[in-house]
Amino acid sequence: MKEKKKLKLKKFHLHPITSMILMILFVVVLSGIFSLLEVQATYSRINTSTKQLESVLITVNNLFNYDGLKYIISNAAKNFISFTPLSTLLIALIGLSVAESSGLLETFIKRHLVKLDNRIITFTLIFLATISSIINDVGYVILIPLGAILFLANNRNPLAGIIAAFSGASFGYGVTVFVGSSEVNLIPITSQAASLIDSSLMEGISHISLTSNLFIIIATSIILSLVGTLVIEKIVVPKLGRYKERPETVESTTDIQIVDIEEEEQKKLEIELNEKKGLRYAGIAALVIFFIFVYSLIPGLPFSGILLDTEQSAYVDQLFGTNSYFQEGFTFLVSLFFLVVGYAYGKGAKTFKNQREMFEKSKESLKDVGSIVVMIFFASQLISIFRQTNIGNIITAWGANIISNLSFTGIPLILLTILVIAVANLFVTTPVLKWNILAPVVVPSLMQSNITPQFAQFILRAGDSMTKGFTPLLAYFVIYIAYLNIYNKKKDTPITIKQSISWLLPYGGIMCITWILIILGWYLIGLPLGPGVFPTA
Repeated sequence: MKEKKKLKLKKFHLHPITSMILMILFVVVLSGIFSLLEVQATYSRINTSTKQLESVLITVNNLFNYDGLKYIISNAAKNFISFTPLSTLLIALIGLSVAESSGLLETFIKRHLVKLDNRIITFTLIFLATISSIINDVGYVILIPLGAILFLANNRNPLAGIIAAFSGASFGYGVTVFVGSSEVNLIPITSQAASLIDSSLMEGISHISLTSNLFIIIATSIILSLVGTLVIEKIVVPKLGRYKERPETVESTTDIQIVDIEEEEQKKLEIELNEKKGLRYAGIAALVIFFIFVYSLIPGLPFSGILLDTEQSAYVDQLFGTNSYFQEGFTFLVSLFFLVVGYAYGKGAKTFKNQREMFEKSKESLKDVGSIVVMIFFASQLISIFRQTNIGNIITAWGANIISNLSFTGIPLILLTILVIAVANLFVTTPVLKWNILAPVVVPSLMQSNITPQFAQFILRAGDSMTKGFTPLLAYFVIYIAYLNIYNKKKDTPITIKQSISWLLPYGGIMCITWILIILGWYLIGLPLGPGVFPTA
């Protein structure tokens, strides 16, 4: 009797672009269904003129109709061109391509980083990614490609470097070693919400300081980086395995190659001397650029302060305000740094003969940009279309209403608030937009439970970071998955969105627990959040 052969279902791997197209279709159809069912939400907003609460009704914008189709077609180019990750990534890659093609990154890693413990390198990468939110989202565009290069140069799986950089930047978003753009953007919203309970904030008698979360964000950035390092080294790296280059085909030959050992040694010595010279040139260029950069941030000196918004009075606002040249141009400045330093190394090490050769060699590092740009196009459409439907805002408003209707206090209220923010963050990834909807409910509710508005703002950071890396609606998620596929050795089997998220689950899950433990520990012990500020009043 013949044995029946077991039927094996062939695994089907959806390319990320295909997944994005399907998600766009799903969102469009869903908007039509929700609109038909009259799905809506009401939330409270503070009127900036009267300082009073006013009710705002949000309804679903139906894109599953003629007008919706017109919107999608007419705004496709605008959505793509105005998509921030596109411009910031391209700018960053120009500088990084020069630094890589010159040999600067490889030489620097070989001479200074190879001898270091892998855990130190991983910690440094995650820590830099975690605190990178001090200046918008620069960590995603700089550290994700840099993390891949760093791990690959150390004979480690570059996918782990990509995951480490993205995880640090997303699951640690909003914690830094100093005040930054988060404080400047969030404190006005927190103050307005707190004034509903404490009128002194409305009258300007007291205020929420920019340093009100300073102690806790410094401690959290270190704790998250340490825990993240353990997760990457003990879970992610073993799970991914070794990154094996495809073996080159060795042609069989009967010819005997005679190698002049003395000539080989001479060439090796010459290369080492050139590398040292190149590093000296690069070091001098780096110091010069760093001096110019710092001088541009000092107000009041001759020709200084050109990166500051001089219309603002407070220095932090000059540095991180909406119209700050430092904040808006930081990605360009970092790219310029790598470009100049990379070119200086190339001249010293004789890897570049002239500018033409520099740009010719840099093209090799940019060979995968085309695939990234195509992926970014569809990601920009998905995110823009989803925002247009208002579905994310409605879900966030529902969360605010849940907090308002449930009479929780103390730890149950804190946990409920974290949960609501974490869920809302899957659909609305911008902290300011979420906080505009949630703050008028969250801050007064916590204050009535004797919890300070400063601690309420830190709770937002926690909920906002806990799930940020899990959603394709995060603008910079596309860079993460694009680089995973660039370094994917199985080109015929793309790394799917599902697979890329599954690799984040250990990191994100443990980070969620860590965030909650930090918040509850700080609350129960009563440690200061910043100078003179505590979790409870």
